[in-house]
Amino acid sequence: MTELEKIAYAKSFIDKLANGINPIDDSLVKEEDIVNNVRISHCFFYVSDVLRQVIDNGGINKKKAYIPFELSLQERSGFTYSDKPIPISEIAKRLNALVTNENMKKIAYRDIAEWLVSVDMLCVYTKPDGKTAKKPTENAVNIGMFTEKRTGQRGEYTVTVCNRNAQMFVVDNLDAIIAYKN
Repeated sequence: MTELEKIAYAKSFIDKLANGINPIDDSLVKEEDIVNNVRISHCFFYVSDVLRQVIDNGGINKKKAYIPFELSLQERSGFTYSDKPIPISEIAKRLNALVTNENMKKIAYRDIAEWLVSVDMLCVYTKPDGKTAKKPTENAVNIGMFTEKRTGQRGEYTVTVCNRNAQMFVVDNLDAIIAYKN
């Protein structure tokens, strides 16, 4: 039996355990058995996927080598600006949608927000509950960033949103954001 065959055989056992099946006799495992614990089952599914990747890669577990985030000026021209103010997270989502290379890291809300703090567009403050948050500075308000109260699953919260002008500011400064992140 080759190493890949051994891995495939082990994967078949893990798959059965993940699905609550005894790999020895193919009988269903009792409901109260530890194998049927949802956390254990999720672990089995994860290990099965890792083994699948090893098999697909000829016996080597290769992690994708991600390249740093970047967008050419031409790619940036595809950014869809919104006339309705949008959160910074939506700007990040729209920038990531322009990425054509699946091996490229994504830009995150945090990357943009940290840069905005560094250029005095957002400031960090402590809320009454002791947690920290970010809010627009006067400079940011002047270019079109402001806060809105919204309601979500966990109740009311405040979000920083960007009008079209502020969206353009972020996209126009994308190289500086990327450089700051790296």
